[in-house]
Amino acid sequence: MSERPDPVPPVFVLVRPQMGENIGAAARGMLNFGLTRMRLVAPRDGWPNPAAVAMASGAGRVLDAAQVHPDVAQAVGDCTRVYATTARPRDMTKVVMTPEEAARDMAAHVQAGGRAAVLFGPERSGLTNDDVIRAHVIVTVDVNPDFPSLNLAQCVLLMAYEWRRATHAAEPVRIAMAGAEWATAEEMEHLARHYEERLEQAGWFWPPHRADSMKATLRNLWSRMPLTGHDVQILHGILRQMVRWARRGGRVEGDGPEA
Repeated sequence: MSERPDPVPPVFVLVRPQMGENIGAAARGMLNFGLTRMRLVAPRDGWPNPAAVAMASGAGRVLDAAQVHPDVAQAVGDCTRVYATTARPRDMTKVVMTPEEAARDMAAHVQAGGRAAVLFGPERSGLTNDDVIRAHVIVTVDVNPDFPSLNLAQCVLLMAYEWRRATHAAEPVRIAMAGAEWATAEEMEHLARHYEERLEQAGWFWPPHRADSMKATLRNLWSRMPLTGHDVQILHGILRQMVRWARRGGRVEGDGPEA
């Protein structure tokens, strides 16, 4: 039984792009999220374009491998599912998806062995109806209706980001420990006892009949604090220094009499 070949990532097709800077910025956005397959349809200023190289800022490999085609039909000729990004309503029957859903759909399609392409229109006017009619899916971003137009590179970045989200599991929240470790229960117990002992000596647990309740409240406070072992040592050190300060009469060494 033959194994299915590895999925082929989608190709991003810039249709009649006008500015080399936007092509370079698009390449940079693609590479940020692991995409390298770019195709250009009739770039206005020809190809290669020095302005694109300057703007790519390290993503030159995307530009070096970019293919140039005279029209959309040739650019997507080997693709089995085409997505057209557009902010304008189109008078045609099409499936319309958000970028998030389109990325999921695209990921499933390539995983099944298909080849996907995403069309991005020129900066001034976007895709024409003749371009969009070649797509299976329209992708529309929920933007401000009074200012719906996205910059070409921004649109590419958005779709590349959603592709990354759809194909790579990322932790939604994590703690960067920077080499630290969480305090153990034993360390927290020693910290709680240290504070109870010193606070008791200072007469903080008053009145006496409320002492147990106050200690329980303090223990609960410690339990809610996500402390590292280093944090615990700092809190021990602070308390020890405060005790030394109190034993000196509550004045910093070297201070004169209080006014």
